[in-house]
Amino acid sequence: MKRTLVLLCALFATLSLVAQDFQSYFTNRTLRTDLIFSGDATTQHITLRGLHSWEGWSGRRHNLSQVPLRGDGQLQLTDVATGEVIYRTTFSSLFQEWLSMEEAQKVSRAYEFTLLAPMPLRPAQMNVVLYNSAQEVCAELQLTIDPADILIHNFDSLPTTPYTTIHSGSEQEKIDVAIVAEGYTAEEMQLFREDAQRTVEALFSHEPFGSMRERFNIVAVESVSADSGVSIPREGVWKDSAVESHFDTFYAARYLTTSAIFTMADLLAGIPYEHIIVLANTDTYGGGGIYNSYTLTTAHHPLFAPVVVHEFGHSFGGLADEYFYDTPDIASNPLTATNEPWQQNITNLVDLDSKWGDMLPEGTSIPTEPTKEAEDNYVVGVYEGANYMTKGAFRPAVVCRMRNNTATQFCPVCQRALERMIRFYTEDGVVE
Repeated sequence: MKRTLVLLCALFATLSLVAQDFQSYFTNRTLRTDLIFSGDATTQHITLRGLHSWEGWSGRRHNLSQVPLRGDGQLQLTDVATGEVIYRTTFSSLFQEWLSMEEAQKVSRAYEFTLLAPMPLRPAQMNVVLYNSAQEVCAELQLTIDPADILIHNFDSLPTTPYTTIHSGSEQEKIDVAIVAEGYTAEEMQLFREDAQRTVEALFSHEPFGSMRERFNIVAVESVSADSGVSIPREGVWKDSAVESHFDTFYAARYLTTSAIFTMADLLAGIPYEHIIVLANTDTYGGGGIYNSYTLTTAHHPLFAPVVVHEFGHSFGGLADEYFYDTPDIASNPLTATNEPWQQNITNLVDLDSKWGDMLPEGTSIPTEPTKEAEDNYVVGVYEGANYMTKGAFRPAVVCRMRNNTATQFCPVCQRALERMIRFYTEDGVVE
């Protein structure tokens, strides 16, 4: 345990700044920043759409100027009077994923994105940046946040979407998760509540979530849809649903996402949440998960339980997919050779020691040959094939919840990464 904590501190050390006292810099209010990410594969832009606020802040009140993962983008708040960095968070976005698609070479698109932060007591400089695949800044927005600005839309008087608490943790510092109804009519809300409870059971059946369940608060948000079900474009089916989700994202049949981020954020205004799980009322297979954005998954497919946990591994833990496709177009697009990817469960061997080098059994060969024993016992190694690529990308286990729906658990490396994330959100001083 001691070694794990030392490694945790070492992992975060390069991203850390002086710890901040919450009450010295922030009020107990949430600041929501609505942004438009736009452009094409060549040029990207960040545009401010609007600012909103409401009473209460459900995010962390410690480790404020640190981040657990680099992500594909960052928000930073700097106190204007002192020049101190007082808050940071990182994220990924559907827009940045789209940039890797062939379409981005031909046309420009715009995507909605929302970021939450505690409301500063005094004027603060906000910087939002996006990183490209080489981990270089490709777009940046700077603006001053003045808490006295009369054009920050105050949501305090607006009605809050009905919600119920379905799990309440006992720890003092907790992670707030909102499970959002998508494609459920008013008559189907009891079904949604049952599906939300199944989500909690699926999540807590996996480690480290099960043993750390008291560090979570989970609410079920009863957002009503006009139509039952969600959109399936390939079948010509378009539904009027609460957050306008649809399959066939980027023309991938099972990729279920939403681009209506502002609509979803409006539904959640005033509700305590840091992380989002959207349940789609359909038995069509699919889902999606984007780091510090949302998980969205089908609720009535037989593989619902492993899929919702897998997607939450993306959105909460920033874990990468460990599966891969044996096709030339994917295999010929390796990870950049000069930068180690930021996700903790994949490597291109540029800096394996920063990932799970300390967890390798003595004498492990690189790459590691998959065996039945390694598969059955989740033996940590360096197995080639990950992040959709057959070559140049490596994963830590033969099977894992981040690779297989049939896997019974997260591999040891993913479990450690998730535990580190939970501790970052709930323990003061884990970052030094």
